[in-house]
Amino acid sequence: QVQLVESGGGLVQAGGSLRLSCVASGRTFSSDAMGWFRQAPGKEREFVSAINWSGSSTNYADSVKGRFTISRDNAKNTVYLQMNSLKPEDTAIYYCAEDLSIKARTSMNPIEYEYWGQGTQVTVSS
Repeated sequence: QVQLVESGGGLVQAGGSLRLSCVASGRTFSSDAMGWFRQAPGKEREFVSAINWSGSSTNYADSVKGRFTISRDNAKNTVYLQMNSLKPEDTAIYYCAEDLSIKARTSMNPIEYEYWGQGTQVTVSS
């Protein structure tokens, strides 16, 4: 049984930083690509960032490029999302997801992720 548990969300002022973590269990984490998505109230779930199995390849949404950094520690079964220069429009529930199919890819398509965490709320005040 695969489980993904996110943490690190909270309330922060615009311009501040947060670091999200997602701990995975139930399968060989180092074999899978991982992604972060977010969903704001009344909006569709959208891609934020993804990282391949080794961490050698990453992908970012244009809206977060230069501000967010994804990384992973396979020894700790954990993927991170460092978020800097936060803006009110970054307010959303952030979800991590696991791609079991192609470990080398960094997909922007949520359909290609088989497992999802429960999400962590990020609120950025202006």
